[in-house]
Amino acid sequence: MKKLQYVLITAVLTGVSLGASAQSMKPGLWEINNKMSTGSGEMEKAMAEAQKQMASMPPEQRKMMADMMAKQGVSMGMNADGGTTVKICMTKEMVDRNEFATHQQQGDCKHTTSPRMGNTLKYSFVCTKPPSSGEGQVTFNGSDAYAMKMDMTSTVQGKPEKMSINATGKFLSADCGNIKPISIPKK
Repeated sequence: MKKLQYVLITAVLTGVSLGASAQSMKPGLWEINNKMSTGSGEMEKAMAEAQKQMASMPPEQRKMMADMMAKQGVSMGMNADGGTTVKICMTKEMVDRNEFATHQQQGDCKHTTSPRMGNTLKYSFVCTKPPSSGEGQVTFNGSDAYAMKMDMTSTVQGKPEKMSINATGKFLSADCGNIKPISIPKK
């Protein structure tokens, strides 16, 4: 169960690590589809195992996992291709303050964002908890969709791991329904 939680939390954090690029997004409910690939293939194996574990859980245990994620402000599902779909609620204040950087929730991070060129924004980050670093690019399709590519290095089970993440985000609704905004700790 602990490994499953780690895999799910890693997938969520990666899926919503858009960070400093939030400035041109609409506030409201967003759906993010992401697919990770790693040099070792270990994350993909862990995601496949997590899917099997989730499918075999009794309904009350699945609800407990969903409730745990909802308390973090996230609704998540796993795709047949091993990727994840994450629904998150972004408030206007989060968009205005560029505070939608989940790595800030995990530990001390330094973010760098290049000036936006047309509809593309490049960024990089270095974090201490968990130790990770990476860089990426977001291409906006108006204020209600984007595509992201990120390469990062992190530590998985005590070993360095290179990951590539491809994600797409789309705005669903101004009303987030029962999905609460992610709470960003104040610095």
